[in-house]
Amino acid sequence: MRTETVSITRVSHGHGHGHSHSHGKGHEHHTNGSLKIYQENLDFAFHLYKHISAQPDSQSKNVFFSPLSVSVALAALSLGARGKTHQQLFEGLGFNSTDITEEEVNQAFQHIHHNLNEKSDVDLSLGNALFIAQNFKPRPEFLESMKRYYLSEGFSTDFSKTEQAKEQINKYVDEKTKGKITQLVEDVDPLTVMYIINYIYFKGKWEIPFDPKETKEDQFHVDDNTTVPVQMMYKKDNFHVFHDKEISTHVLQLHYNESVSMMLVLPEKGLQGLEEVVCKNHLWKWIRSVKESKYKVFVPKLSLKTSYKLRGILSEMGITDIFEDTADLSGISEDGKLVVSKVVHKATLDMDEAGATAAAATGVGIVLTSAPFPSTPVLKYDRPFMVFVLNRETRSVLFMGKIVNPAEK
Repeated sequence: MRTETVSITRVSHGHGHGHSHSHGKGHEHHTNGSLKIYQENLDFAFHLYKHISAQPDSQSKNVFFSPLSVSVALAALSLGARGKTHQQLFEGLGFNSTDITEEEVNQAFQHIHHNLNEKSDVDLSLGNALFIAQNFKPRPEFLESMKRYYLSEGFSTDFSKTEQAKEQINKYVDEKTKGKITQLVEDVDPLTVMYIINYIYFKGKWEIPFDPKETKEDQFHVDDNTTVPVQMMYKKDNFHVFHDKEISTHVLQLHYNESVSMMLVLPEKGLQGLEEVVCKNHLWKWIRSVKESKYKVFVPKLSLKTSYKLRGILSEMGITDIFEDTADLSGISEDGKLVVSKVVHKATLDMDEAGATAAAATGVGIVLTSAPFPSTPVLKYDRPFMVFVLNRETRSVLFMGKIVNPAEK
């Protein structure tokens, strides 16, 4: 499960001048457009993963987030950005404006929302909301585009009553994520004029469930000097596996029904080496290359929560303008000069014998023991490994991360 919020405040009492964009109706190329977006967006996903993982406090920690959620929140914000601010946001998300128009991006995200929300074989929902200060007047065309492309709901909020405003937003997110994310917003600035919230919720049952009776306590090797006890699930069955010899990595794809799968990626030589090279081309290769084969598989049960303040991370990735006084967000409103004050992202992952709820994972650890021939090979996730939750039709990443220490909550 994961949610994202963008908080927007007024800079001063000057007046914005902006102009409005006219939106064409075109609806062809939906699928092609969104496939293109998914591909360009994968670069953003890996870029964001590398920046989050490189933070001093993340290097030895689990990382888990939804690149889709972050992208949707920023793409929604881009509806109201103009000039250099828009260009920087657009490029920062991995879109090339000579290649793909703003309209195509919005249509693709519209298609993504419909596609994910229509799935009936897993419990999956993606949505957005705007919490708008009572004395603030957004442009009608901004609100219309938010509703049309991002299926967004709108709520009036009194930000001068900071506790009530915080409670209103958190209650909404709590309901949408079915209790998984209860405190998205920790504090509210009374000068806030708008919050853009994106949430994604996923719950799926494994196609091949693990038997709880087979789950045993085992050791997970966090690093060369540290082991922690974990509840290790076990199953002997036909699994979708691939050994990527080029980067000495084992890949296990666990399916939830037709539309979503989880990919667990275990490097033989330690996670850092994998993190330095891994990119979207590896992911595509793995999706194409997994084959069914009989394996004994050991995977730890997991329950984790993560929280990121993305302002510094996005700035490192070149998205700086939206946070500065020079920001041009005049497409949102003519009500004075606006700036983004914070971008917060929280995610949770619960994985047990029946399946997983809300997913994102990063980390890789696999051991392959080759015993004399007819015995079954073993894939044991007892050291750091990476995790991806994928929409199988569109090959998009719903969640990603690494599991460094499954005992850490």
